[in-house]
Amino acid sequence: MKTTRLLRCTLGAAFLAAISLVGCESLDIYSIDAPSDLQSKIDSIAAAKANQNTGDTTYLTIATSIVGAEDNSAAWWTSFSDYFTIPTNKLMHLEFVNHGSGANNWNNWNLCLATAERDAEGYSEYFVLRSDAFGWGNGDYDGAMITQNYPDTDGDGDIWNDFRTTMQGAYVTLEVDHSATGNAFVTATAVGTNGTTLVETYQQPVSATDDILAFLICDGSYFEMKKAYLIPSKVTVVEDVNPVSITVAGTPAFVELGDENFWGDATATVTFADGSSEQVDSTDLSFTVIPEMTTLGSKTVAVAYSKTKQGAYCQAVSTIYTLEVTNPVNSLEVTTPPIITTYYFFNSDSIIFNTTGIVVTATYSDGSTAVMDKESLEFGKIPAVEGSQSVVISYVGATKTVTTTCPLTLIKGIAQVGNTDFSSAWWTAFSDEYSVASGTSVTITMYCYSDNLANWHSPCTILRKADLTENAVVRMDNFGWGSGYGTATLTSDWNWDTFTSNISGSKVEITVTNNGDNTADILYNVTYANGETHFQKYAGITVDSADLNCALVTEVSYLVIVE
Repeated sequence: MKTTRLLRCTLGAAFLAAISLVGCESLDIYSIDAPSDLQSKIDSIAAAKANQNTGDTTYLTIATSIVGAEDNSAAWWTSFSDYFTIPTNKLMHLEFVNHGSGANNWNNWNLCLATAERDAEGYSEYFVLRSDAFGWGNGDYDGAMITQNYPDTDGDGDIWNDFRTTMQGAYVTLEVDHSATGNAFVTATAVGTNGTTLVETYQQPVSATDDILAFLICDGSYFEMKKAYLIPSKVTVVEDVNPVSITVAGTPAFVELGDENFWGDATATVTFADGSSEQVDSTDLSFTVIPEMTTLGSKTVAVAYSKTKQGAYCQAVSTIYTLEVTNPVNSLEVTTPPIITTYYFFNSDSIIFNTTGIVVTATYSDGSTAVMDKESLEFGKIPAVEGSQSVVISYVGATKTVTTTCPLTLIKGIAQVGNTDFSSAWWTAFSDEYSVASGTSVTITMYCYSDNLANWHSPCTILRKADLTENAVVRMDNFGWGSGYGTATLTSDWNWDTFTSNISGSKVEITVTNNGDNTADILYNVTYANGETHFQKYAGITVDSADLNCALVTEVSYLVIVE
């Protein structure tokens, strides 16, 4: 009996061992027989948790936790945070640690609010706001709406050296409130490791219904992203404000007797109590002329505006200007020619006449003469035909139109970059590509014509490879960006008080030198129309000397290449 039971146990153990051995032979060591999509399911659950909505708070995924190179080498417009979508009636709360090179005020965080992702169709920027209380944007941008509390902590009269110190390693809380009122309200609070708190605010109109996108931009800086979430908007009503002042521009210096149009094409700009300003329609203005326009002589015109920012009537703000009521104009004469009398052209479009320096004298019906105000004259366009041409100058009087002409010379160039009417937007008008072999230089000579309203309405030079991979973009006005720009040394001799007003008509020679050691130099030699000369140089831009092209790009201006 004992023997039988023992035999049965032995046979049973052997049978189980055999089954175990057979089962193990078909398994890989340490493997798990799990569904093939298990990891994707885990990732999906993690993403869902990251974007979970906990009542009034929706947490946003931060895919890029470190934005920009940690040695602060990221050039402008090369390193970006994730996109953060802000629906209407939501406030985005963002927290991050700011790091910068400390070299310039702008080598810190930069915020962009836009309509879509950068490469998407319909992308446009509402504004770019820098941490140093500076920015730019669309037609609604108003720098006067930026506020800051930046202190002079060391008492040397310079807040910016203290600002740069505080921003190094500062913990930044950035809130963007997309109010249903159709405005975005930005509040940035930076707490420095030195205990100083910096607060910057800005507000601007945006779409009241469409989502807006926010993203951060590096510029000699990088960010450690910590938190991102949405909560309900805190702004449901925008407080109305009264006007505090009004200014006028472009008012006529004189009108003929019998002409009651004392306003002409003038404009009025009203500033409100919140610091914002806007150009108002003349139909919203009231005018008083003292004495009346029925007699010759000097008149004082009072201009008043009496509406709040949201259009309610309120106590008026006012200003005055003067004009002269004269006898009718019998004839016109150009008594001093303009600074630019020779124009270079390439396209067939008529050319905008630059009136800088011109003096036009009127002879009146009583034989007296006086210099005409330019705002009272109409200047025609120049025909794009080589050789001797002229532009028509007109004065539209109360009873007749009087004209004269100004002689000009036109010379045809070999190429043109940009539209003749100054309508070319940024990154839309390019020259041909010019190859710059290792150890050689390429010089491009051109004449620049501009609206003279901004420094950057002038030629820019792009350094890039044959496949269009960019090394750098450098402007004529001592500014640039790109992966190779950080190594550049900048020198120039500009007078910034007169730079912008002298762009149009300038002869510009741009020389790109491939040094053969994976660096390149760019030199702008500029001769203004008045004969004054200046230079701008960028030395040591990092490139691939074996593969270097250059090209020109311009904005709200055009370039006529002559050599």
